[in-house]
Amino acid sequence: MADRQNEPDNGAPVARRVMLTTLGVGAAGLVAAPYLRSGWEKSLAALSQKDPTGLSGLLPNPGGFRYYSVAASVPRKDATNYRLKIDGLVDRPMTFTLDDLRALPQTRVVHDVVCTDGWRVPKTPFEGVKLSVLLDAAGVRPEGKALRFDCFDGVYTESLTLWQARRSDVLVALKMQDKPITHAHGGPARLFVAPMYFYKSAKWLSGISVTDKVVPGYWEEYGYEVDGWLDEADRRGDAPTV
Repeated sequence: MADRQNEPDNGAPVARRVMLTTLGVGAAGLVAAPYLRSGWEKSLAALSQKDPTGLSGLLPNPGGFRYYSVAASVPRKDATNYRLKIDGLVDRPMTFTLDDLRALPQTRVVHDVVCTDGWRVPKTPFEGVKLSVLLDAAGVRPEGKALRFDCFDGVYTESLTLWQARRSDVLVALKMQDKPITHAHGGPARLFVAPMYFYKSAKWLSGISVTDKVVPGYWEEYGYEVDGWLDEADRRGDAPTV
């Protein structure tokens, strides 16, 4: 997929860009042919799932996204075995299947997707369940102040404050670009936090725990902002949904 969910450690992004300059130029020429673009995107997705270095994420992609994963491999989930658990400081710990999530009211949010690497995919539609709906179903206790998100890649984590999580433009997304979210893009269900950089939108979402304080996520441990607001984000209220 294309998000900030994989970046090598210890300041390697610049080195990676230098290393892949020649590859990038050649690949750009390849994907310029429209009839090859679909195959190129599928190849990038497959390569990224076997590339813990993240180098494949620097190759050009005509769809705009980049493919990242911090895990060497990620199991595949579908309607038969996907589960989303909500626990922690809640009155009613809950587990949702994919069918459960699909049966809930769906909200569509259209927003630019922006990565800290500098790429942007404008006006990208996501559709799914408002995170606030799931939190209300579980019943957040008064001492609950934040959320920790876990992923079934077994590595990635993220966080939001409770106020951030209750915005109407924060979803457990089941669709992206009006299609079910693919495995490469973090499916079958992922977080989408519209007003923040894409590393906050955790892929392969498997768990939501309500906590009494913010627990920094995977990239925050490497110096990323805990509050990853986009520069143009309205931090006081909600973005419109459509």
